[in-house]
Amino acid sequence: MKRFFSLLLLALLATTGLYAQTVYSTDHDYQADVKVYVVDHEYQADLLVYVEDHDYQAKGDDGKWYFVDHDYQADVKIYFVDHEYQADLLVYFVRHEYQAGWCNNSKKHLMYRKNR
Repeated sequence: MKRFFSLLLLALLATTGLYAQTVYSTDHDYQADVKVYVVDHEYQADLLVYVEDHDYQAKGDDGKWYFVDHDYQADVKIYFVDHEYQADLLVYFVRHEYQAGWCNNSKKHLMYRKNR
């Protein structure tokens, strides 16, 4: 029974954080997991993003991002494109944490943890 609970705990820990929210902005599109375009209006976005001050705040799948300094620290590497048609994901940066979240659930797979 103890082994069962140990395995259950391990499985739960392995599945938490499946969605990445620590991101690194690359210098080149070929280095990125996801190409991102920043839209002008909230209604145009697939994801409303709030930038957190600390990495521990950027957990879960709710649009709270923390930008890291090195690519090896990131769960997902992104590249900001110049044109909307080049993008995999359209984002709009919000001012308040409670505004963050998905507008287009069909794009959630793009932010799966890729590097770990």
